[in-house]
Amino acid sequence: MKKTMMRFLCLMVCCLYVSGISAQAGRDETDSDRISISGAAELPLTRIAVFSSGIAYFEHSGTLNGPGAINLPFKTNAVNDALMSLVLNDPASANPSVSYQSENTLFQTLRSLRIDISDSPDMANLLGRLRGEEVEISVPTPVSGKILGVEYRSQEISTTHVPWLSLYTEHGIRSFNFMDITSLTFRDRRLSEDLSRALDLIAASRNFNTRNLTVNLPGSGSRRVSLSYVIPAPVWKVSYRLDLGQSSPLFQGWAIIDNDSDTDWNNVRLSLIAGRPASFMQNLYPPYYVSRPTLPLAIAGTAAGAAHETGYGAPQAMMVPPEPAPTAARARAMAPEAEMMIMRDMNVEETDSWAGTGYNQAGVTGGVVETAAATAAGDQFEFTIRTPVSLNRRMSAMLPLVESPIEARKLLIFSGANAVGRNQNPRLGAELTNTSGMKLPAGPITVYDGGTYAGDALIEFWNEGEKRLVSYGEDLSVTGTVMDVNSRSTVSVTVSGGVMTFNRSQEITRTYVFKNNAMQEKELVIEHPKNQNYTLVSPAAAEETPTLYRFNVTLPAENEISAIVLESRPVTERITLLQLRQDAFLSYASSQEIPPQIREALTQAANLRTAVTAAETAVTEAERQRTGFVSEQDRIRRNIEAAGNQSQQGQEYLSRLLQLDASIDALVPELERLRANVRTAQQAYEEYIRNLNL
Repeated sequence: MKKTMMRFLCLMVCCLYVSGISAQAGRDETDSDRISISGAAELPLTRIAVFSSGIAYFEHSGTLNGPGAINLPFKTNAVNDALMSLVLNDPASANPSVSYQSENTLFQTLRSLRIDISDSPDMANLLGRLRGEEVEISVPTPVSGKILGVEYRSQEISTTHVPWLSLYTEHGIRSFNFMDITSLTFRDRRLSEDLSRALDLIAASRNFNTRNLTVNLPGSGSRRVSLSYVIPAPVWKVSYRLDLGQSSPLFQGWAIIDNDSDTDWNNVRLSLIAGRPASFMQNLYPPYYVSRPTLPLAIAGTAAGAAHETGYGAPQAMMVPPEPAPTAARARAMAPEAEMMIMRDMNVEETDSWAGTGYNQAGVTGGVVETAAATAAGDQFEFTIRTPVSLNRRMSAMLPLVESPIEARKLLIFSGANAVGRNQNPRLGAELTNTSGMKLPAGPITVYDGGTYAGDALIEFWNEGEKRLVSYGEDLSVTGTVMDVNSRSTVSVTVSGGVMTFNRSQEITRTYVFKNNAMQEKELVIEHPKNQNYTLVSPAAAEETPTLYRFNVTLPAENEISAIVLESRPVTERITLLQLRQDAFLSYASSQEIPPQIREALTQAANLRTAVTAAETAVTEAERQRTGFVSEQDRIRRNIEAAGNQSQQGQEYLSRLLQLDASIDALVPELERLRANVRTAQQAYEEYIRNLNL
């Protein structure tokens, strides 16, 4: 029973689809929702420029006769870039256009039809949505009526529920089991047309990862047309081979490219661009809606009372906005006969091809390799493959980029970074000079030496004529270790304006010790990391980079050798002399790092400071004595109160009180004199310090 029902549903959909196609065929082909492709044309892909920044420039060109529509399929993630970069060149088309389905076209179009299948409904739900529509069914005799609804009924011999269609017929309401219906036709022709159209849209959009842009060129006559665009593409890569075993070291490079598109490349001119252009994306493909405020209706009401202030000054002239600059759309409107912008021709003048001798060792075949022509492309560098390239879709290829003898000198490279207190082996390396006449992009290098594989190396972007070090392994016959010693020495001491300044030198002495156990002499380059704020004192560096110094060292056979690198930085210490204690003066006056004339001046300053201290001590002692006299007076006064001033003992207390008063009075001028001595000594001390200039 279930198989019978499924068979009916499939048959019903087929019938509806066929009837929809026949109805659609009768529609006018000029409807705005359909794109005419009566002049369909193809422009072959003729040029590709792949950038190292993850984009590629594609150019199509060919001859077009009369009007045409060119279909360009793009991956969904490339549509934004295509819309932002598409350039057309058709001298006979004054009004070209590009049409495409927006991101939500399918869903919105399906929802707008009289029969909605946007959510893939089953037949029962679909007919339930069409209540009131007139249909004709066969059960197997024909029955016509309007859809009243769909209900589910349970079966007597099963727990499942099956749909029943209820129709309002001329004989009343009748219900039919879906399994008994063999065909169904809509009496409304427009409903059948909408169903057919919905099925066409779904079939056309079955490839969800592809979007089509249709370029409409309404020109006439035979002419040469082209179009170009920039879309994301796999980054092209490069790998090199270096043979150090030959008398003239040979350098060879290969470019690795990927065709990840769904289009075959047939005899296209391929360029590989090395550079870092600014590239970004904008979301131009999906519709964008701007939020707008809701304002009250402009309905006239009563005017509110208002008072206005008195004006003053001359009235200002009305500001007239400047005429806006003509946009591209306005320019076309003002000059319909203007041609579309022609993209700057990116073709470059090719130089004579260079053919070098291929490898004949370590499995690298010999012979002549035709490499790419290299030229400048603005501030970037372009490699153009000599012969047209053909590459099937979803395939990759290696293409010759460069082959040239270069200058190379084998040596060892020792890095001083993080090497203190460790034994380590220097790296096998070579000093290469780019004599290929080409700027070469960064990439890995497979190194061959002595007829066999020697190791792998890496190189950054390599300018022509530039020297560069590469390393590809470790030399186990040589060991090296590093020791650091930090020290500080006084360069000069000056005194001026009451401030003593020590100019010192902070020094780092690094000792490299190498032991060569091999039976032959070897050349080694020390890469010494720069210390921040330090200056190299000795020895002179053979080469300098932003982060390190390089020194050349020759390692004798079966021997040990040391190399010492000295760096220093200035350190300044300032001391305010007036704030020093006497013991600090004496300490500096006895320091041997200070010149004799300054030590003598500091000794004199210490003596003056001693005089100030002695004067301050005398004042303190006199004040202590006066404080004792006052304290004794307070005690005697309390005794007089206790004994009475008329008693003999009281009279004795009064006599002693008078003596204390006389002593206190005698101390007043003495204190003034002692305080004056302090001021005099302090002034002499400060003037001496300030006037020192040594």
